[in-house]
Amino acid sequence: MRITIVAVGKIKEKYLTEGIAEYQKRLSPFARLEIVEVPEERMAKEPSAADKEKTLAREGERLLARVPKDSYRILLDVRGESRSSEELAARLDTLAGEGQSDIAFLIGGPFGLSDDVRAAVDERISFSRLTFTHQMIRLLLVEQIYRAFKINRGEKYHW
Repeated sequence: MRITIVAVGKIKEKYLTEGIAEYQKRLSPFARLEIVEVPEERMAKEPSAADKEKTLAREGERLLARVPKDSYRILLDVRGESRSSEELAARLDTLAGEGQSDIAFLIGGPFGLSDDVRAAVDERISFSRLTFTHQMIRLLLVEQIYRAFKINRGEKYHW
């Protein structure tokens, strides 16, 4: 399976980059994981609604342009459906069973997502009603993907 995470912005904190690298290494026996970063748009300190919409649209276009062709697109979105770790594992297993070997997870930037991005994906999931930084959610996503593979293999992950 090939998994691509397409995310807005760069990871700046060393502890996050180290954590992501660790889970990428752990995932290597199960899947090929690639992380693609697209530049964050700058936004004025107090943007108008129209300025915000234009900024999110430009960011969204760049995000969608980097999704590998024919990938099943899953957007991490606060408005998405909540999933447990077991449900995420089952979903990935179902997609694999249906012959979907390319999966792309999309993560927006600090200003949110455009409606065009929401409309262009196959499904939207939410990790929590809590708010996380777009950088931190990347680490949580990689860990949850790893956990999903462990669950699907029937291996213990947490005691």
